[in-house]
Amino acid sequence: MNSEERVLNALQRKEIDRIPTFEWSIDKKVIEEICPDCTIDDFIYKMDLDAIVVELDYKKEEIAPGVFKDEWGNLIKFSEEFHALSEGCIKTYKDFKRWDPPEPIALHRFNPFEEAKKRHGGKKALVIHLNDVFSIPRNLLGYGNLFISIASEPRMVKEIVDISAEFNLALAKEAVKRGAKIVFTGDDYAYDKGLLISPKSFDEIFYPGFVKVIQGFKELGLLVIKHTDGYIWPIIEKLIESGIDCLDPIEPTSGMYIPEVKKKYGNKIAIKGNVDCSETLTFGSIDRVVEETKQCIRDGGPGYGYLLSSSNSIHSGVKPENYIAMLETLHEFGSYPIRI
Repeated sequence: MNSEERVLNALQRKEIDRIPTFEWSIDKKVIEEICPDCTIDDFIYKMDLDAIVVELDYKKEEIAPGVFKDEWGNLIKFSEEFHALSEGCIKTYKDFKRWDPPEPIALHRFNPFEEAKKRHGGKKALVIHLNDVFSIPRNLLGYGNLFISIASEPRMVKEIVDISAEFNLALAKEAVKRGAKIVFTGDDYAYDKGLLISPKSFDEIFYPGFVKVIQGFKELGLLVIKHTDGYIWPIIEKLIESGIDCLDPIEPTSGMYIPEVKKKYGNKIAIKGNVDCSETLTFGSIDRVVEETKQCIRDGGPGYGYLLSSSNSIHSGVKPENYIAMLETLHEFGSYPIRI
């Protein structure tokens, strides 16, 4: 069984030879320390990861040293680490009415997927990163203005949610034409203590669009991985009822645990996660990483429908030797039948 088959079967909770693994992002510093002069593609093959995560191409222009404007009109300032700081382009409803979204099917948009398909098709699973309906409103308005607008301008937020849904469905249709089989949406709805928005706002403003996006993906034949950090118990059933195939990362530091999620919902969804990247992979000993990885295998592996990964990403603070220990433990103990 090759990597693509392994991931596709795991997402459908079918029989596989071993638990697959991949990450949404792996920091270049970690890659360089483990495999000097490796590209991300080289690293994925060297470490026997099972998927290539494909980011679509959004152009940006530098308007000041280190400051860029993206296709949406947002200002982006890159930090020294992986993430960028952003300032949304919409401050008021008047701004919104003057604003136009970018063209989803721009000529350059799918170049990264075509390149990945050429290099890895039929060998590694290709997972396209799209959005559902939270990240785009958050980026356009900024966190603070989004939260204020939910109360003061709910109509505007709903209209942006609708735009996000239509935009991502248009991308998904084009992706399927080009051979895509798997998407993930990275919109976070929670932090470690609870939801970023009230359950009422989620239900009234975001959830109808969320269901529209997920059902649209499914009607196109795509397998859908839903990523959201944080304490998501208040909305987990709604996320699952939307039709997703997999939930990630079941964040342990937020009170989310694989055994409980698998017991309640393992007959409906696959699960991806969740070796802790905030403490264990960053500050822990190798022995601690090995034991936590083995526990994830015990908790998630039986009955199939499980993909092992970190609890978010392999960020710049992760000890390279700890990531190696996680992968080596999976490859030693993650084959079926599980015998730990």
